[in-house]
Amino acid sequence: MYTSPSPPPPSRPAAPAEFAMAFTSTPRGARLARLFVSHCLDAWGHPYDGDVNETLALITAELCANAVRHGRVPGRDFHVRLAAETDDGRLRVEVSDTRAEHRPAVTAPTDPDTESESGRGLLLVATLADDWGVTDRRSGPGKTVWASVSVTRPPAK
Repeated sequence: MYTSPSPPPPSRPAAPAEFAMAFTSTPRGARLARLFVSHCLDAWGHPYDGDVNETLALITAELCANAVRHGRVPGRDFHVRLAAETDDGRLRVEVSDTRAEHRPAVTAPTDPDTESESGRGLLLVATLADDWGVTDRRSGPGKTVWASVSVTRPPAK
């Protein structure tokens, strides 16, 4: 008896190379941005409890919190872009806001005063990211703060 070959098992669709979205310049918008980036990474094959997902979610949270706190212009959103850099195996997250005059220094952040309630966000970003920086925003006024992480990095200890 002849049976036709079984169809191949469904494969996971190829991961898109980019995710981009605008969020309201509020703490809720910053939280949603972190959740969307984490969800996107999971869909791209980096599980929620994996090092890459946890690292990029934390970096995204810090950059979005800074955009809301220091880059907010009433009535303007901030934008988040997550992209796979296929040429070197990195993932890059970018957070853009409309305040060009409040640019963080790309030097090594200094340790904040032990009594300070803020000032540790960029120190975390500099520690966790393989590279980070600030550029002019591509579309319109403002700045883009970005960070990249290697997807082949060894687990943090």
